[in-house]
Formats: sequence, structure tokens, C-alpha cells
Amino acid sequence: MKSLAELQAIKEKMQNKVALREGSGEKRVVVGMATCGIAAGARPVLNAFVEQVNEGGLAATVTVTQTGCIGLCQFEPVVEVTEAGKEKVTYVKMTADKVARVVEEHLKGGTPVADFMMKA
Repeated sequence: MKSLAELQAIKEKMQNKVALREGSGEKRVVVGMATCGIAAGARPVLNAFVEQVNEGGLAATVTVTQTGCIGLCQFEPVVEVTEAGKEKVTYVKMTADKVARVVEEHLKGGTPVADFMMKA
């Protein structure tokens, strides 16, 4: 840190991310962030959702948040997407690279990405 202005810029950047994750919306993305999820790569997945929801202009309708253990350790990182009046969708073995497709097809387009979903 070289100046107070630089520190202020970092603070504002991080507040935008926290506000987005804690906002309320019509759709909710929950990333499992227990120890097993973090070890499997959940942190980059969470960050990718936050960034892409923000960049895609979805902050008013999509909430991105985290939770502890979802109970599917062998399928981590696990992401659950819920919408009012619809069945919950569970995505497994997520990566930051897969997030763009979920945001585009599911959160924007309304069609869950079957390739990444938990199979019955």
C-alpha cells in the first residue's frame, strides 16, 4: 500500500463483492464452503459466480452466498441454485471455468445445465 487512496479503492472493491453476495434476489446461488469444498476448489467457484453475476448485470435478481457442509463431499465443489416456485438444482464437481455456462444458460436463460447437475 502506497497511499490512503489505494487502500480506499481496495475497500470499495471488496464492499461491492460482499454486498453482492449478501443481497436479496429472485434466484439464489449457494456454494458449499466447508473444509472439503474449499480443498476441492470452491473458493475460485464462489469468486467466479460473484464476478460473473456482477459483470452480467444480475445483481438485482441473483444472490450469491456460501454455506458450510452440503453433505456431498465426494462431489465437491457443490453449488445449489434455488428459485421461487422451482425445484432446487444441484451442480457438482464445479470449477470456475464451468461458472460462465451456468450463469449464461441457467441464471440468464432459465435452463439448468444438465451436464453439470447431480444425476439421480
